[in-house]
This record gives sequence, C-alpha cells and structure tokens, in this order.
Amino acid sequence: MDLSVCVFGDSVSKGVIFDSVLKKYTLLRDSFANRISGSFPVMIRNYSIFGCTVTKGMDLLRRHWNELSNFDYTVLEFGGNDCDFDWADISENPEREHLPKTPVGIFEQKYTELIEQVKRSGSRPVLLTLPPIDAKRYFAWISKGLNAGAILKFLGDIEHIYRWHERYNLAVCRVAKECSVPLIDISSAFLEKHNYQTLLCEDGIHPNENGHRLISGVIGDTIRNLRTATA
Repeated sequence: MDLSVCVFGDSVSKGVIFDSVLKKYTLLRDSFANRISGSFPVMIRNYSIFGCTVTKGMDLLRRHWNELSNFDYTVLEFGGNDCDFDWADISENPEREHLPKTPVGIFEQKYTELIEQVKRSGSRPVLLTLPPIDAKRYFAWISKGLNAGAILKFLGDIEHIYRWHERYNLAVCRVAKECSVPLIDISSAFLEKHNYQTLLCEDGIHPNENGHRLISGVIGDTIRNLRTATA
C-alpha cells in the first residue's frame, strides 16, 4: 500500500532555490519532495510556503486540519525563518536590542503545540533537522544594500550567524526527543561532506539541486528502513 504524506514547512521543503542565471528565486522541479514521490510509492501533498515560521505553520495546519487524518505521516520542517532577524532595522540601529522572528523558547513551545495538533488529527508527525548555512555567503546576502558594518557590529563576528541558526536546529532535536517523534537528520548528511557549501545556493541558506538530491537520499533511506520494518 502506498504511503500518504503531507509536508508543512518553509521554502526549503517547498523546493525554492535561487537561480543564479535568472537572478531570482524559483521552484525546483526536482525538489526533494518531488524526487521522493517519483522514486517511491509515496503520495506527497506539499503545503509548505516561502517564508513560513512555526507560527504561520500553525495557521496553515488549522486551515488544512480536516485533511490531516487522510495522511499516514505529516512531515514538519521549521526553524530557518524563525531564527531570522529584521536586518534592515539592525542595519540602522545595531546597538538596539533586536529579537528574531520567533525567540527560541517560544519556537520550542509553538513547535510542541504544532506536533500535538498533528497527533490529535490521527496523522503521525515526523520532524526534519535544518540544512546548515554558509555564514559568509548568507552575511553577504542579507547585507546587500544595507550597512554591512553595522550588521557585523550587532553580530560580533560573521560566524555568529551559523551558531545562531544551529541553536534552532538543536531546538528541533530537543522538541523531537521530548515529544517522542521521529527525527530525520538532514544536517549531518550535509556536514559529512568536505565542502557542504557547494550544496547551497548563492544566498548561502537554500539547498541547491544537489542539496535536494542529498536530502531525498536521506529521506529515501528512512522510507526503505520503514518498509523493511513493517514488511
């Protein structure tokens, strides 16, 4: 019997990449979700949207609440936008206190609530960790047209962006453990590569086509193990 899966997340799970030739964001035809549905007997409905945070994800889930019971699994992928800042505001006021879109404590709380909602629907939640970012490329990206020196003053050092993003990745791992839900480790698959940065787009944060191929391989291994265990 084919598995049915729905996905809630941000632009990474949506399959958004930055096209360096066209100089704009586009949808990748061979995104990891599309590659999985084309390689396995899995029906995937992707509800992910560009820029989605865990708060917006909760609203999105409520909108599709009546559909969730139709899916064996609900894959959740959040954190990349939650940890983001208003860089334009930081550029103008680097010494002022600035909060991310979702402070990490609230992120964990809301993610836990989201997981519990999925469980109540009858579907089984599965979490994805976050692909790592390239701090140097991402810093160059977010500071375009802004005061890069002011942003760097706020950060302290460029690699702080990587560490901050990783805090949210660790939060995802904690939430998965505390809620006793499966976690598919995307992060390690990237970090095992000698130069994982080649798997990211020009913006330093979105996986490129090769990055999506890597993600689909990790998820594919999980599906094979699941099918073996239930055979």
